[in-house]
Amino acid sequence: MRPVFRQQIISFSQRGFTLLEVLLVLLLMGLASSYVVFNVFGTSEADRLKQEASRLQVLIDMASDYAVLNQQELGLRIEEKDNFYQFMLLDEDDRWQLIEEEEIYQKRVLPEPFTFQLNLDDLPWLEEDRLFDRELFDEELSVSDEGVDIGNEEDKPLPPPQVLIMSSGEVTPFTLTFNYEPGFGSDTPAYFVLMNEDVPPLSLEGPLETPDVN
Repeated sequence: MRPVFRQQIISFSQRGFTLLEVLLVLLLMGLASSYVVFNVFGTSEADRLKQEASRLQVLIDMASDYAVLNQQELGLRIEEKDNFYQFMLLDEDDRWQLIEEEEIYQKRVLPEPFTFQLNLDDLPWLEEDRLFDRELFDEELSVSDEGVDIGNEEDKPLPPPQVLIMSSGEVTPFTLTFNYEPGFGSDTPAYFVLMNEDVPPLSLEGPLETPDVN
């Protein structure tokens, strides 16, 4: 290596940052910090609750499209007590199974302090039988116990979904209310209501001052 070229390399490596470069780095760091602070402290609980309701709205619409394209019966199981929901599919043996291949359809726990309530009462799906082309479901939307053997815990069937997502494109009607009810402080309660009457897309109303939408 020639001495002159070696001297240029040493000079470049020891040059360091200019004042303009340092200021640019500090500016970028400040912008990044502001973005993080805004997202952590600038989002209200009502906004977070809406994000959760909107997430499920989109997932059900996507699941409906999936059911039609693949001619697969799907379902949504909502556990109010444990504050989670999960999607299911009906296998060839007419047994409900969890969807494990697609991560977005797996179990979703509603973060604290949010809760939800499912309503299936006074809804029109009981008026017509067109949603059910099998003799699998009874009037309470549960899998028939006929032919189910009582054995090991692993062999027991899963609880059936309360909401059916049919290969015909129809989704059984339901109303799901997402709640934010602060126990103390100056925050006001917020409610979002996710509804379906027959065929997606679902509707989302809110924020509401009370959980009653009637």
